Amino acid sequence: MKKNYTQRLGPFRQEYERNKKKILMTQDTCALCGKPVDKSLKYPHPMSATIDHIIPIDRGGHPSDICNLQLAHMCCNRAKSNKLQAETVADGVPEAISNRVLPWSMDWTKYKPK
Repeated sequence: MKKNYTQRLGPFRQEYERNKKKILMTQDTCALCGKPVDKSLKYPHPMSATIDHIIPIDRGGHPSDICNLQLAHMCCNRAKSNKLQAETVADGVPEAISNRVLPWSMDWTKYKPK
């Protein structure tokens, strides 16, 4: 039995492609290194734009949720792989799990969408 196009690409592919376009239109900085992303560079250039999953899919992250996607350089995304970085508070308990080493512009743990 032959599968149709959307089944071959997975159940979240269409939503991922929509959210990828939104991120490419709205973000200009690599979320991992903080440097500008030149969107004119194409694959396989190491500094080309790619979409990174903040929480990797194999670690329980959603494959297409826009809250789990961010812009990154291809080389930064490859170096990050599926790692997570835990930020700990004074008592040693993880406060938040993130892959970013950059300072936050606001406390995103308290963010509530409208």
